[in-house]
Amino acid sequence: MPRTMLTDKAWLKLKLLMEETGRVYNKFEHRNTLEGILYRMRTGIPWRDLPSDFGDWSTVYRRFNLWSKKGILDNIFKVLAYITDSEWLFIDGTIVRAHQHSSGAQSQSDESIGKSRGGLSTKIHLAVDSYGYPVHFELTGGQRNDFIMAEALIRNSPKSDYVVADKGYDSQSIRDFVTEQANSKAVIPRRKDNTKKNKDMDWCLYKYRHLVENAFARIKHFRAISTRYDKLERNYASMVSLAFAIMWLPMHC
Repeated sequence: MPRTMLTDKAWLKLKLLMEETGRVYNKFEHRNTLEGILYRMRTGIPWRDLPSDFGDWSTVYRRFNLWSKKGILDNIFKVLAYITDSEWLFIDGTIVRAHQHSSGAQSQSDESIGKSRGGLSTKIHLAVDSYGYPVHFELTGGQRNDFIMAEALIRNSPKSDYVVADKGYDSQSIRDFVTEQANSKAVIPRRKDNTKKNKDMDWCLYKYRHLVENAFARIKHFRAISTRYDKLERNYASMVSLAFAIMWLPMHC
């Protein structure tokens, strides 16, 4: 039997969330199906190569695709992230290389795949709370600048006292949004060519910005996250939501 990830307590919590937020019927095979999805997320193998211990690969994939369409995995992440310490909010983005298998989707949109210096890629824009746990994320093509999604991240995250970001977010419009719309204080260093300098910077708080980098490092242990194989943005977003939910689970079990 391949190595699995869910403890009995973790599965019980996830099962309840699936029933309550996703209207998923309680079937005995769902745990094995979810373990198969987690195995694929951890190893990055093609669905067709999924070990038979998890059942027929097409059954596991079809159920994952259905849960993705219904937004079940995203709902699980949102429920787990609801209780959070939002005194500080850290935001950042990371680029994920898109594998050649992720191309060719029959879609009119770009499916959040864009061409950057390293080739085809997707960017994950993430906001984490005071303890480094994810609270909201957005996907774009890898060529998109970080600051473009800053307002969406802040708007869809819990209200916080401080919003902390790196120089990539050095923009007066972002600072104004944080102050006027989010009613928070921006802790964003200015670039060297900015004449206003950094006299008002809280460098002590800025040192904790590594928490958002740590969150990226944790989910990139999963190979289907660190490299994008999914053709559809919806399915890749569901994988990312599942990875973040796994981060949250120990806090709820």
